Amino acid sequence: MATGEALDIIRQAEQFVQEELFGEASGHDWWHIERVRNTALDIAEKEHADTLVCELAALLHDIADEKLNESKEAGLDKVRSWLNGHTANTGLIEQVMEIISTMSYNGGQNPPMKTLEGEVVQDADRLDALGAIGIARTFAYSGAKGRIIHDPGLSHEVLAQEDYRSSSKTAIYHFYEKLLKLKDLMNTSYARELAEQRHAFMELYLQQFYSEWKIREVPDTAE
Repeated sequence: MATGEALDIIRQAEQFVQEELFGEASGHDWWHIERVRNTALDIAEKEHADTLVCELAALLHDIADEKLNESKEAGLDKVRSWLNGHTANTGLIEQVMEIISTMSYNGGQNPPMKTLEGEVVQDADRLDALGAIGIARTFAYSGAKGRIIHDPGLSHEVLAQEDYRSSSKTAIYHFYEKLLKLKDLMNTSYARELAEQRHAFMELYLQQFYSEWKIREVPDTAE
C-alpha cells in the first residue's frame, strides 16, 4: 500500500474508533487504544514488524471486543465491514482480522498468535493491562461491572470456579486471574523487558494494598 493510502486509512480508523468509543468508561476507551497503538509501533520498530498492519490492528482491536458488542461475531463483523468499506487490499484486511479475532486474553486459553504482527499487537494490549495504567483500568472496569474492590472472606479457590467474566469476582482477584500472569505470556523480547517493570510495580501495589486493608474485630458486647 502506498504511503498516502496508508496514512489515509489510519486517519479514517482513528476517527472511526474515537466516535465508537467516545465516553466508554470500562477502561476500553480511545485513550486505551491510543496507548496500545503507540506501544505497538514501538515494539514493531524493535522487532522489525509491518507497522501498518500493527497500527491498524491496534486501532481497531477493541471495536470487536465482545465486552462492547452483542457477541464476538457481531464485533468482528463490524470491523470487517469497516475495513471492506475503506480498503480494497484484501491481504491487509485478512491480516488485521486474523490478529483481532485471536488476540483476546480469553482466560489465557487462546492459541499462539500466527504472525509477528499479531504478537506485537497482543503484547501492546497486554502491556496496557499492567503497571499503573493496568491497575487504574482494573478498578474502572470493575466499577463499571458492579464488582466490589475486595472481599477477604472469598478465597481464590472459590473465585477461580466462577466464569471468567462473572460479576461476583472482585477487582483484587483480577490481579491473580490475569494481570500477574501476563509478564510470562509476552511474545516479543522488547515487550518482556517492558513487562518486568510494570509487573514489579503491581506487586508493590498489592503489598501496600494489603498493608492498608485492616478490619478491626467487632467487640463482644454480649453480657
